[in-house]
Amino acid sequence: MWAEHGDSGGRWKAALSPGPRLAALGRGLLELVLPPRSFDGEAALSPGLAVEAWNRVSFLDDPVCDGCGAAQPFDTGAVQLCPLCQARPRAFVRARAACVYDEHSRDLILKLKHADRTDLSGLFARWLSRAAAPLLDEADAVVPVPMHPGRLLRRRYNQAAEIARPLARLSGTRYLADALVRQRDTVSQGGKSAVGRRRNVAAAFAVPESRRHQVIGRKIVLVDDVLTTGATAEGCARALKAAGAAQVTLAVVARVTERQARPI
Repeated sequence: MWAEHGDSGGRWKAALSPGPRLAALGRGLLELVLPPRSFDGEAALSPGLAVEAWNRVSFLDDPVCDGCGAAQPFDTGAVQLCPLCQARPRAFVRARAACVYDEHSRDLILKLKHADRTDLSGLFARWLSRAAAPLLDEADAVVPVPMHPGRLLRRRYNQAAEIARPLARLSGTRYLADALVRQRDTVSQGGKSAVGRRRNVAAAFAVPESRRHQVIGRKIVLVDDVLTTGATAEGCARALKAAGAAQVTLAVVARVTERQARPI
């Protein structure tokens, strides 16, 4: 019937469709009946965190160390490197974290990691799209820290990939899902010293020969949930650079403070 009257069908549909004001009114009435809930379970004015929970998260804004993303005491107006980054350069040349890993951010991150709360990945991606903007602006691709197939089968998803996928979409950057693999099923890094962590992930990561063309000459942003000593990120960055990546930077949701972790 619509086809017989040219574009009159489109005009009728437009006339019958609710305008933006009516749609907004409808959403408002719905929220009166079913108030939106935040990710932490409290009532919220918009999707995300309730105001109190938001205020408890220690977001990391400039000035931060360009090498590891750690908060710096004052802004010098130039690129800053903390003493640790000056003393020991890493395979990833720059890093940014959205927030400090503490009792307030930990619960949210562990919900994504162990409690099937993959709905949190979009929230974390939005945080990182802001915090890691300097890295994403110059990047060619986004790569998640990989999980060993055996562990992936048990857990059913890789939390780093769940964050990296929407982050790539938000930033308009290419997402390389399997450019980097974990070829050895390492034990948990929890409780290990910095040296123990490095040994645990030694030679654990690689770029498959069939995926090298995706990496060669490209600037890669490596994505993970938490930065502790940097051993895992270092192993991943070395594998990417060995495969021909021009540069590797790191974006994480949260980073452990120097007081919480031993030096790398």
